[in-house]
Amino acid sequence: MIMAERSTAIMSPGFEALLSDAGSQLLGAPLEAIDGVITDVLSRLLLCLGVERSTVRLIDPANGALRVTHSVAMPGVNTVPLGFSKREFPWLDQCIRENRTPIIFSERSELPLEAAADLETARAHGQKSAAVFPIAVGSQLLGCLSFATVEREHVWSQPMIDRLRLITQVFAGVFLRLEHQRKLEASVAEVERLRDRLQAENDYLRQRTGIAEGFEEIVGESPGLRGVLFQAEHVASTDATVLLQGETGTGKELVAKAIHAKSHRRDKALVTVNCAALPPTLIESELFGHEKGAFTGAASRKIGRFELADHGTLFLDEVGELPLDLQAKLLRVLEEGEFERLGSSVTHKVDVRVIAASNRDLVTATRQGTFRSDLYYRLGVFPIQMPPLRMRQADIPLLVWHILGQLGVTLRRKIERVPASTMERLVQYDWPGNIRELKNVLERAVILSPGSTLMLDDLADAKTATAISMRAGGAAQTGAGASQDLETVERDHILRVLATCEWRVRGAGHAAERLGLNASTLYSRMKKLGIQRSTARVGRGLANLVS
Repeated sequence: MIMAERSTAIMSPGFEALLSDAGSQLLGAPLEAIDGVITDVLSRLLLCLGVERSTVRLIDPANGALRVTHSVAMPGVNTVPLGFSKREFPWLDQCIRENRTPIIFSERSELPLEAAADLETARAHGQKSAAVFPIAVGSQLLGCLSFATVEREHVWSQPMIDRLRLITQVFAGVFLRLEHQRKLEASVAEVERLRDRLQAENDYLRQRTGIAEGFEEIVGESPGLRGVLFQAEHVASTDATVLLQGETGTGKELVAKAIHAKSHRRDKALVTVNCAALPPTLIESELFGHEKGAFTGAASRKIGRFELADHGTLFLDEVGELPLDLQAKLLRVLEEGEFERLGSSVTHKVDVRVIAASNRDLVTATRQGTFRSDLYYRLGVFPIQMPPLRMRQADIPLLVWHILGQLGVTLRRKIERVPASTMERLVQYDWPGNIRELKNVLERAVILSPGSTLMLDDLADAKTATAISMRAGGAAQTGAGASQDLETVERDHILRVLATCEWRVRGAGHAAERLGLNASTLYSRMKKLGIQRSTARVGRGLANLVS
């Protein structure tokens, strides 16, 4: 420490009054007004001391640097920019941190040789003398308070130094209070963030309860499926973004769950967003959240799915349906891990592993301008192509028995036998709806099967329904035409069942029971649809088509 021992005039009563008044102001000021009070006190001290500049530097909790928080100066003298934290005085910085003693010099020549860098900075800024006091409470260093002259040298008397130590202690009490307030506010904000996240997780899990998730585990041994599982196994342990591509119903969400379950994030949430199921006006709020009043109907703050998936995994299903403006925001989160809630300018950082899925050809979509190429390349770090069920014929028997086991529990209908001809039909069918269609067909078959043997009538119906759907997607039809199609489907289905039962309507296992109708009701429907025993040959022909 360098101290000038030269004496100056005895401190005036006005300065003593200033110290007393400043102490009362600083310790009694409300926190929201404290910055203005600090600036006012520093300005009054400059006038009383006859110096040109005073600066407060506090330790930044983010990086430990001494950052300028308050600076005042006499007219014609520059203040130090707020936020400034560059270490232009390394020796002084070290002394303040290590020795916690004031650094005082009345002229630059009093600085020691090891302060050469500080001397150059003082000379460059025209600073002629300075007094720097550490702001500390016990062992905790909060920052430092400095006074300086730039127009002339200033002699710092011992009485003045003692009084400046005293007012620095008053500042220390103020800044300790501010530090405690900052920590308290940070703790409250963290508690609110955790509370909101817990509430959002509970809401999300409650919404997911009871939703049909499909398979509980991946079933199959085909080469195509083994290739998918091989890739999933290797990428799971990384944080790489995964893009699952394939037709609808191929099990993309199931693979996403498997990747999450095998990752180091498995103890955190796997959050799913179906981008195709939400209107464009709600997707941004769903992904990033919103503040209260951000838009009409936003009655409270909402945590978005990205925030909910922090340190976990976010599964973006049908990502190809995202609007272009949201694609840009998604790209930013993927690259920087940052986003803002709707209605807020506060940037939130998250650590989320993204798994995306799409049944669209995203390469074609990028050429057509409906999907950003930069987002496609960012999502496609590790692409996995899901094989359609028609390319996994060897897996179909395993899937059939797996699904039948599940349906036996949910429907309380146990199927113990699948005829070889029925299984062959299932294997040979092309399954445009993939596994989802297979499950729907089997569920209907289990419901209609009277005993423990699977009776299958649905494949031809599925083909007919698909054909009707394709026709409906083309030219518009009249009501009569649509009605005729539905009657044709119903007529053909009844004919197939009658042919299977050799036209026995009544009795256990015969047509009425298989169709879930009373015998009188079935006779009435047959009469309305023009079904007579004479059409038996037609019925047998239809049955042969699906055998």
